[in-house]
Amino acid sequence: MKRSLLARLRSNGIYYIIAGLLLLLVIPLYQVLILGPTGFSAALDATGSGRYTAYLTWISAHGLPFLIYRALLLCAFFLLISFPFNLHRIIVAQELMAQQEREEEERLAATNLEGNTDSEENTDEGDEEGDGLPEHPWRGKGFVVLAAWLGLIGLSIYLIGAAASTIYFILVASSTGAAIQNSVITIAPIFSIITNVLGTGMLGLGCLFFGGMIARTGKNLWPGAWVAFGYASLFIGAMLCISAIAVISAAGSGQSTLTTIATLLFAIWIIWLGTMLVRLKPEP
Repeated sequence: MKRSLLARLRSNGIYYIIAGLLLLLVIPLYQVLILGPTGFSAALDATGSGRYTAYLTWISAHGLPFLIYRALLLCAFFLLISFPFNLHRIIVAQELMAQQEREEEERLAATNLEGNTDSEENTDEGDEEGDGLPEHPWRGKGFVVLAAWLGLIGLSIYLIGAAASTIYFILVASSTGAAIQNSVITIAPIFSIITNVLGTGMLGLGCLFFGGMIARTGKNLWPGAWVAFGYASLFIGAMLCISAIAVISAAGSGQSTLTTIATLLFAIWIIWLGTMLVRLKPEP
């Protein structure tokens, strides 16, 4: 692995650890210690049954704490925006390196079976025709490309939806028009679908594909920690997809209990990824 790519992966690994800690510790503690005493939980719970008046009243009275909460959430997901294609690069590089090693071993074995004269002739021909690349491209890379795009699009949708809903709630909470405030009943569930269904669901599908690509070769290609990470990816992806289904199934609900659980598990998973990236070493 090139040192420039290695340095970039290590620095991104630090970003992922920070993002995971924000999701796992900082944001939950902020909700409990800062927002909890202000009645945030009760106001948020009321939105689950379509009652947004208390939530808008709370935002109107606590606009700055609400903005800080949403800013932390947006910051966490923004720090993760590069992880799908970085994980894609690692998987593709690992597969191609393994393929090149297999072809080199087969070429050396074939050379040893031939006479010295034939061996020299074949070497000359190889110098003319070989380009140092695998003869056949890795056929599985289409799935990991799909995983990378699903992850990137899912994160982007989540960020756009969360930012738009933040601005919308601040504007509506500061408005005195009854018609505008009543429109929240229709518009707020749309933002929930954008973030907690489309964004989370596509991110979950990306994790499923990533996990499948690592688990399919297992220890034949990957170190033990990466194999475990691949199986964990399958579980995390499934949890994210299930939480997305739970949200779309609960009419008028901003999020389900599974959404919180899946987010916390995803935070642990992304910290794991960041730790492995930080510990990457160049090949000897």
